[in-house]
Amino acid sequence: MKDLVERSHDRKTVNRMKKKLTLTINQDITEKAERYARHRGQSLSETVENYLKLITKEGLAKEFEIIPLVKSLRGSFIMPDGFELRKDLPRVLSKKYL
Repeated sequence: MKDLVERSHDRKTVNRMKKKLTLTINQDITEKAERYARHRGQSLSETVENYLKLITKEGLAKEFEIIPLVKSLRGSFIMPDGFELRKDLPRVLSKKYL
């Protein structure tokens, strides 16, 4: 009985530490995310929580520091005026490679 009371107390403590969060996300994304979570044996809430833990982890920004070679490339490409990346890039690449 003591063990049951301790487990119940632990669950209540964990629930008190959690906060309910309402998000508005594109339906296609949520459906894919739910499939991903199910595949991993997690709830969507657990998956989102794990992702938030990952991106808020101390020192993570340092891990993605830009290396000197990449820094040296900054400014080597100047986009023409009116160039719309999402619209124009597929057209330019098709013209170049097809």
